[in-house]
Amino acid sequence: MNLKVLACFCLSMILSGCFFNKKMVSEKTGWKYNDPKYGGVEYVKPNNERTAPGLVFIPGGAFIMGQVADDIAHEWNNSPRRVTLDSYYIDETEVTNQQYRDYLFWLGKVYTSYPNVVKNATPDTLVWRSPLAFNEPYVQAYFRYPSYNNYPVVGVTWLQANDYCLWRTNRVNEAELIKRGIITANVVDQQDANNFDTDALLAGQYEAEYNERKQPKDIATGEARGVKFEDGILYPKYRLPTEAEFEYAAIAMIGSTYDERVVERRLYGWSGTNVRDASKKRRGQMLANHQRGRGDLSGVAGSKQNDGYAIPAEVRSFPPNDFGLYDMVGNVNEWVADIYRQLSLAEVDEFNPFRGNVFMELAKDAEGQIMAKDSLGRMRYDTVGAVDRYNYRVGDNRNYRDGDARSSIFYTNAEATPDTVANSKWVYYQGDAQHKGMITLVSDKSRVFKGGSFLDRPERLRPAVRRFLDQDRAAVDIGFRCAMSSMGGKAKIEGKKKKK
Repeated sequence: MNLKVLACFCLSMILSGCFFNKKMVSEKTGWKYNDPKYGGVEYVKPNNERTAPGLVFIPGGAFIMGQVADDIAHEWNNSPRRVTLDSYYIDETEVTNQQYRDYLFWLGKVYTSYPNVVKNATPDTLVWRSPLAFNEPYVQAYFRYPSYNNYPVVGVTWLQANDYCLWRTNRVNEAELIKRGIITANVVDQQDANNFDTDALLAGQYEAEYNERKQPKDIATGEARGVKFEDGILYPKYRLPTEAEFEYAAIAMIGSTYDERVVERRLYGWSGTNVRDASKKRRGQMLANHQRGRGDLSGVAGSKQNDGYAIPAEVRSFPPNDFGLYDMVGNVNEWVADIYRQLSLAEVDEFNPFRGNVFMELAKDAEGQIMAKDSLGRMRYDTVGAVDRYNYRVGDNRNYRDGDARSSIFYTNAEATPDTVANSKWVYYQGDAQHKGMITLVSDKSRVFKGGSFLDRPERLRPAVRRFLDQDRAAVDIGFRCAMSSMGGKAKIEGKKKKK
């Protein structure tokens, strides 16, 4: 390297170091940040967003959500509409049997006084039973036998999947705090209500064993304080992906775009209209685990084109899509967060569409104090506080403009009370006088699942296809994966571009 260039480089590094070490000042007031003499107003420098364990970053953008191909079932419940998604994260693979057993092990180790917690979280292995098939070996072996460790967990309800997301959030954040030396590992003593919960920590309801040397300090007083979400240390919550997020990630249309133009509307998670690989290396082999035809779940034995799996396949058995995600199409269907309504896509917002909003706030007592944790160590939430807030129409928006003619009725802030909301006409066909005798399988418990499975024909593998099942029911062909909202994903993309 030229000495002159090297000298300029060193000088720039010194100057940049002086700049970043200088006291930061508010451009609006001129007062210094992070200085006790100026009130101790804290400023945390923006940092590069970290990717939580198991997740893949999905850059947001606009896409056509809904089905543009022929609707084989003639349900017409997903008319196409252009929407935009913010950046987010999603699991690289479906949650596997081993990963779910980790969850059950932790529950059994901590909740020693509440054995029903483990029982209620255990997948229903009886989903394998069929009146006219010998599937009994799978009832006992599929979830527990080591050979199936890396196979997707099935027989899990929507409610169980959400509880897993909550548990995973707590374990990842606890591990992050331990890794940074902020808290001391306390696995042995965690019993029943005395266990790490992210919401309880942020609400000051968890007695963490802080390391004083690593513990965050209050700038104004210099005293140690608890970790806050504003510190940028904790990860956002793991959750189920929304229907729009799942569909967008499954289509993975970054592989079919050129200069901000979509050159092909994908039917599946890959280009073309076939379900076989066209590449030279894997030519003719199946791109997803699915049912090829009546009575044909895996193809002829010994054939190179045989997909090899009459049941769910081990994760990563089939090629990933252009986002690097495995089995977004085929293998097992997957739960998403949305409530199912036939006309959902005709009414959703254009940005981050989602049906199922129930606005919750931390439960407080009559004096406005946050209520203590429950017997499992979790914080209590309710919708009462959310109803009174001006920005919320009501606390529960699952039935908002859902196609029911009466759903246009709403309450003003002055009229909305817990009683009026509970007795309102927002409930979807609950046998009231006006709809007496009407029966529907769709209710506030109906949740969407997508993706297609080993039991589905190719037309069900299209990411736009949507079906539903009650949130407290399980099936042999439904699993799940987790997602997480991005906090500053756009900056992350721009940073990658600069490196190129």
